[in-house]
Amino acid sequence: MIGKWLKSRGNRSRVVIATKVGIEMGPGEQGLSRPYIMRAVERSLERLGTDYIDLYQSHRDDPGTPMEETLGAYGDLIRQGKVRAIGASNFSAERLMTALALARSAQLPRYECLQPCYNLYDRAGFEGELAELCRREGVAVISYFSLASGFLTGKYRSEKDLVNRARAYRVKDMMNERGFRILHALDEIARELGATPAQVSLAWLIARGVTAPIASATSAEQLREIVGATRLELGAEAVRKLDQASS
Repeated sequence: MIGKWLKSRGNRSRVVIATKVGIEMGPGEQGLSRPYIMRAVERSLERLGTDYIDLYQSHRDDPGTPMEETLGAYGDLIRQGKVRAIGASNFSAERLMTALALARSAQLPRYECLQPCYNLYDRAGFEGELAELCRREGVAVISYFSLASGFLTGKYRSEKDLVNRARAYRVKDMMNERGFRILHALDEIARELGATPAQVSLAWLIARGVTAPIASATSAEQLREIVGATRLELGAEAVRKLDQASS
């Protein structure tokens, strides 16, 4: 679908394409080995109807493949012009640190960004050692589930709000005392700033140093709302309130 859209618009140079490799796509089609990466990238290029990918990411760590093999494959793709930069997703601090050190010592391409699960509700997996590593090494952060599967938009406040919702199975576990405390703080700050809870949630991530929060939109109206978050500046007191509510 994206490939057809790019072709019809003729706007490839104005679009940044980020995609991933590594998670299972079929029997024997997974991991970060050189042969699989080389097969997978050609399929992605063909589907997207393009001759290069701006950001190619390791979807998840593959302890069964030597990192040097993986980074070497990426290096060849960069030299061939098929990939411009690489990133990692769902890596531990230890494994990301090892990859960065190997890239330096062996003169291989390094992971320029990390894609972790991170939002006001899910903080523990990223904050601490992983966040500090990214800051220290200048690794950009592209958080996924930035709105906690829609929970942080405020549209899920009771069991009835979950009926016939595709993400109900993810959201229901957030409907607890802490989750509602976070929503209360978001409501309060959104009113003060003339914004929406979703915008405040994304602005909090940006204030915490996230380079580009990932958030999905199903309508042009939602897209405008999400983009509005980039123009919203949270003061220190607003950030403190959200930090405290979600601690």
